[in-house]
Amino acid sequence: MRTLIAAAAATLIAAAVPAAAHDVKVGDLEITSPWTRATPPGAANGGGFVTITNTGTVDDRLVGAASPIAKKVELHTMEMADGVMKMRPIEGGIPVPAGETVRLAPGGDHIMFMGLETPIKAGTLVPVTLTFETAGPTELEMTATPPGAPGPDGDGHGHGMKMPKH
Repeated sequence: MRTLIAAAAATLIAAAVPAAAHDVKVGDLEITSPWTRATPPGAANGGGFVTITNTGTVDDRLVGAASPIAKKVELHTMEMADGVMKMRPIEGGIPVPAGETVRLAPGGDHIMFMGLETPIKAGTLVPVTLTFETAGPTELEMTATPPGAPGPDGDGHGHGMKMPKH
Protein backbone atom coordinates (compact mmCIF):
# COMPACT_ATOMS: atom_id res chain seq x y z
CA MET A 1 0.00 0.00 0.00
CA ARG A 2 2.84 2.41 0.85
CA THR A 3 4.42 1.76 -2.52
CA LEU A 4 1.12 2.57 -4.27
CA ILE A 5 0.73 5.82 -2.29
CA ALA A 6 4.36 6.82 -2.99
CA ALA A 7 3.91 6.10 -6.70
CA ALA A 8 0.69 8.14 -6.80
CA ALA A 9 2.37 11.04 -4.98
CA ALA A 10 5.32 10.97 -7.39
CA THR A 11 2.95 11.02 -10.36
CA LEU A 12 1.06 14.03 -8.95
CA ILE A 13 4.30 15.91 -8.28
CA ALA A 14 5.59 15.19 -11.79
CA ALA A 15 2.31 16.38 -13.31
CA ALA A 16 2.40 19.62 -11.28
CA VAL A 17 5.95 20.56 -12.35
CA PRO A 18 6.10 22.11 -15.82
CA ALA A 19 8.30 20.42 -18.38
CA ALA A 20 11.71 22.04 -18.64
CA ALA A 21 13.59 22.52 -21.88
CA HIS A 22 17.27 21.64 -22.05
CA ASP A 23 20.11 23.76 -23.32
CA VAL A 24 21.81 22.47 -26.47
CA LYS A 25 25.17 22.90 -28.19
CA VAL A 26 25.77 22.78 -31.93
CA GLY A 27 29.28 23.46 -33.16
CA ASP A 28 30.55 26.55 -31.32
CA LEU A 29 27.02 27.70 -30.47
CA GLU A 30 25.46 27.28 -27.04
CA ILE A 31 21.68 27.64 -27.12
CA THR A 32 20.20 28.31 -23.69
CA SER A 33 16.88 29.25 -22.07
CA PRO A 34 14.58 28.17 -24.94
CA TRP A 35 11.01 29.23 -24.09
CA THR A 36 7.67 30.33 -25.46
CA ARG A 37 4.40 31.54 -23.97
CA ALA A 38 1.14 29.65 -23.90
CA THR A 39 -1.47 31.06 -26.26
CA PRO A 40 -5.22 31.47 -25.78
CA PRO A 41 -7.59 29.20 -27.73
CA GLY A 42 -7.92 30.38 -31.32
CA ALA A 43 -4.66 32.36 -31.35
CA ALA A 44 -3.08 32.24 -34.78
CA ASN A 45 0.49 33.10 -33.77
CA GLY A 46 3.00 32.73 -30.96
CA GLY A 47 6.56 33.75 -30.19
CA GLY A 48 9.70 31.78 -29.32
CA PHE A 49 12.71 33.05 -27.42
CA VAL A 50 16.25 31.78 -26.83
CA THR A 51 19.77 32.90 -25.96
CA ILE A 52 22.58 32.00 -28.37
CA THR A 53 26.25 32.28 -27.39
CA ASN A 54 28.94 31.87 -30.02
CA THR A 55 32.02 30.53 -28.18
CA GLY A 56 34.02 30.19 -31.40
CA THR A 57 36.17 32.46 -33.51
CA VAL A 58 33.95 32.41 -36.61
CA ASP A 59 30.75 34.43 -37.01
CA ASP A 60 27.54 32.50 -37.63
CA ARG A 61 23.98 33.46 -38.50
CA LEU A 62 20.56 32.09 -37.54
CA VAL A 63 18.95 31.74 -40.96
CA GLY A 64 15.74 29.85 -40.27
CA ALA A 65 13.46 27.97 -37.90
CA ALA A 66 10.75 25.33 -38.21
CA SER A 67 8.26 23.63 -35.89
CA PRO A 68 5.46 21.12 -36.34
CA ILE A 69 3.18 23.35 -34.21
CA ALA A 70 2.90 26.02 -36.93
CA LYS A 71 2.29 26.20 -40.66
CA LYS A 72 5.13 28.72 -40.99
CA VAL A 73 7.97 29.90 -38.75
CA GLU A 74 9.84 33.15 -39.36
CA LEU A 75 12.53 35.19 -37.68
CA HIS A 76 10.96 38.52 -36.67
CA THR A 77 11.91 41.78 -35.04
CA MET A 78 9.83 44.32 -33.10
CA GLU A 79 10.79 47.97 -33.00
CA MET A 80 9.30 51.34 -32.19
CA ALA A 81 8.59 53.58 -35.19
CA ASP A 82 6.85 56.93 -34.65
CA GLY A 83 5.57 55.76 -31.26
CA VAL A 84 4.10 52.54 -32.67
CA MET A 85 5.48 49.05 -32.07
CA LYS A 86 5.95 47.34 -35.43
CA MET A 87 6.82 43.73 -36.19
CA ARG A 88 8.42 42.54 -39.42
CA PRO A 89 10.36 39.56 -40.78
CA ILE A 90 14.15 39.75 -40.61
CA GLU A 91 15.69 39.46 -44.06
CA GLY A 92 18.95 37.49 -44.23
CA GLY A 93 18.81 36.04 -40.72
CA ILE A 94 20.15 37.08 -37.34
CA PRO A 95 23.92 37.51 -36.96
CA VAL A 96 25.60 35.58 -34.13
CA PRO A 97 29.09 37.15 -34.00
CA ALA A 98 32.07 35.16 -32.69
CA GLY A 99 32.55 35.59 -28.95
CA GLU A 100 29.15 37.26 -28.43
CA THR A 101 25.72 36.42 -27.04
CA VAL A 102 22.48 37.20 -28.86
CA ARG A 103 19.13 37.10 -27.06
CA LEU A 104 15.87 36.55 -28.89
CA ALA A 105 13.36 38.05 -26.45
CA PRO A 106 9.92 39.68 -26.25
CA GLY A 107 10.05 43.22 -27.55
CA GLY A 108 12.95 42.52 -29.92
CA ASP A 109 14.12 39.81 -32.27
CA HIS A 110 12.23 36.54 -31.84
CA ILE A 111 10.98 33.37 -33.51
CA MET A 112 7.42 33.78 -34.83
CA PHE A 113 5.15 30.73 -35.01
CA MET A 114 2.53 31.58 -37.64
CA GLY A 115 -0.63 29.60 -38.29
CA LEU A 116 -0.58 27.58 -35.08
CA GLU A 117 -1.99 24.08 -35.56
CA THR A 118 -3.21 24.04 -31.93
CA PRO A 119 -2.81 26.45 -29.00
CA ILE A 120 0.49 26.34 -27.11
CA LYS A 121 -0.29 25.02 -23.62
CA ALA A 122 1.59 26.10 -20.49
CA GLY A 123 3.87 23.41 -19.11
CA THR A 124 4.44 21.68 -22.45
CA LEU A 125 7.57 21.43 -24.55
CA VAL A 126 7.45 22.87 -28.08
CA PRO A 127 9.78 21.20 -30.63
CA VAL A 128 11.75 23.64 -32.79
CA THR A 129 14.53 23.24 -35.34
CA LEU A 130 16.89 26.21 -35.65
CA THR A 131 19.10 26.41 -38.74
CA PHE A 132 22.43 28.22 -38.65
CA GLU A 133 24.51 29.20 -41.67
CA THR A 134 27.70 27.54 -40.34
CA ALA A 135 26.67 25.24 -37.48
CA GLY A 136 23.71 23.82 -39.44
CA PRO A 137 20.38 22.63 -38.05
CA THR A 138 19.76 21.77 -34.42
CA GLU A 139 16.65 20.50 -32.68
CA LEU A 140 15.53 21.79 -29.31
CA GLU A 141 12.43 22.12 -27.17
CA MET A 142 11.02 25.36 -25.77
CA THR A 143 9.31 25.39 -22.39
CA ALA A 144 5.83 26.95 -22.62
CA THR A 145 5.22 29.42 -19.78
CA PRO A 146 1.78 30.79 -18.86
CA PRO A 147 0.50 33.72 -20.98
CA GLY A 148 2.20 36.97 -19.99
CA ALA A 149 4.76 35.21 -17.78
CA PRO A 150 8.31 36.49 -17.77
CA GLY A 151 10.97 34.35 -19.37
CA PRO A 152 13.51 32.24 -17.54
CA ASP A 153 15.58 35.34 -16.74
CA GLY A 154 12.53 37.01 -15.16
CA ASP A 155 12.25 39.62 -17.92
CA GLY A 156 9.14 39.33 -20.02
CA HIS A 157 9.55 42.34 -22.28
CA GLY A 158 13.17 42.41 -23.33
CA HIS A 159 13.94 45.53 -21.26
CA GLY A 160 17.59 45.75 -20.39
CA MET A 161 18.56 43.10 -22.94
CA LYS A 162 21.02 43.87 -25.71
CA MET A 163 19.20 43.30 -28.97
CA PRO A 164 21.22 42.60 -32.11
CA LYS A 165 21.18 45.20 -34.87
CA HIS A 166 20.67 44.34 -38.53
